[in-house]
Amino acid sequence: MSMSLPDLFTTQVVLLAIPTLAEFAQAAKVMGGLTLLCALVTLVGFGWRWGIRFRLVGITGFMAVLTGGLFALGLTPVTRTVLPNASRYTTVYDGGGTQAVIAVAGHLTPEQLTATLQQAANDLFSYGRLATGDGVLTVRARTLLHPEPGVTEPLYLGQVRRSLRQRQDPGMVVELDTQALARLERAFPGS
Repeated sequence: MSMSLPDLFTTQVVLLAIPTLAEFAQAAKVMGGLTLLCALVTLVGFGWRWGIRFRLVGITGFMAVLTGGLFALGLTPVTRTVLPNASRYTTVYDGGGTQAVIAVAGHLTPEQLTATLQQAANDLFSYGRLATGDGVLTVRARTLLHPEPGVTEPLYLGQVRRSLRQRQDPGMVVELDTQALARLERAFPGS
């Protein structure tokens, strides 16, 4: 049976699709069964004093780690939500706590800035952040201005505050600095 080039390409695209949570859970079950089978072979190897018995212990341990990883991937989603109208950004500061700073392009509209801040808040959300006090993550957006040659000035355009306890936070608050946006408009007219 021969495959044409388009069939081969289609097969590869299917293989590159992101697995669902159910597929990770199924893979964890299969891997768990294989791990138990390997543990049984290891016990038999120790009983019969095989020369590879200690290697089998390592293989069984590694398979147990893979099983745990697949189980964990079956609990949390792997994909991320992409918001329409959000622009690219770079994380400038993120200490793993409640504060983060992103750098954005200098020619954003208020709508794009709002969407970009919401995108960054969703991307930077993690249950593992060191939350203190009210458990709120604050992400600030900044850009760089060059008022004179050789001088660079950071300009903070706005921030978003979101809960660190809920992945889908309905109370996410976006605050834009209108004075900074007006100054940005003067620096990049017509954008």
